[in-house]
Amino acid sequence: MIRARVVVASNRAAAGIYADTSGPLLVGGLTELGCQVDEPIVVPDGDPVGEQLRQAAAESVDVVVTSGGTGVNPTDRTPDVTRALLDYEIPGIAEAIRAHSRDKVPTAVLSRGVAGVIGRTLVVNLPGSTGGARDGLAVLGPILGHAVDQLRGGDHPRTD
Repeated sequence: MIRARVVVASNRAAAGIYADTSGPLLVGGLTELGCQVDEPIVVPDGDPVGEQLRQAAAESVDVVVTSGGTGVNPTDRTPDVTRALLDYEIPGIAEAIRAHSRDKVPTAVLSRGVAGVIGRTLVVNLPGSTGGARDGLAVLGPILGHAVDQLRGGDHPRTD
């Protein structure tokens, strides 16, 4: 079983100005991928995201998907906070998410989302839109099980 957590970085949703829609979509998608995942955690962007990432890694959560805070707005700090905590990046994941989205939404290339590992926890930043959440799930679906297996120390399957 893959333990997953969704952290939504949204100043307005955290303040109750509007309801988040990407978090529930991500919870549903991760559940469909076979993950055990609770309701999304909604926090303001910045340091509260980092606190949630540290807590998830301390609890040995397998994967944390963040939603929001990845753009070029001065308040978008999720990639910066995430990068500071990563033991190493996995740039191919973030690149694949942007590539998957860019033909449908040209502004997807403005996402600064990163992906990497804290301890043995995979962290993936996604844009805060429902489209960004769907695109992220589409990219993660085929690789998530293998990535978590590798982080747990699994061996590469032989194909020869």
